[in-house]
Amino acid sequence: MHISITGLKPKGLWGFIRFWTLAIPSFGEAKSAKGNIYSAVKKINGYNCTLSAWENRELMLAFMRNGVHLKAMKAFKSIATGRTYGYESDTIPSWEEAYSLLESKGKNY
Repeated sequence: MHISITGLKPKGLWGFIRFWTLAIPSFGEAKSAKGNIYSAVKKINGYNCTLSAWENRELMLAFMRNGVHLKAMKAFKSIATGRTYGYESDTIPSWEEAYSLLESKGKNY
């Protein structure tokens, strides 16, 4: 199973508004996307975090590269900063484990 973790902070008022107009529908699409096993959101240390589990990396990438998520990725640099991390696992991590991995291994954007 592929685990995907993100932690994002909107930039300014316009970034905040644009971030949420993309994040809410994107999360809805993720929950119903082919191959999605688990999707959750949580605010941790000022970051808007997502934790999702997918049947495999290919199905996660198919979701990531389409729909509202694709729009969000194209707008990302102008609306937010943050980190992402993905890896293969047999289990879904706790939020504590996920955030620790995001901090230690996540890629900065």
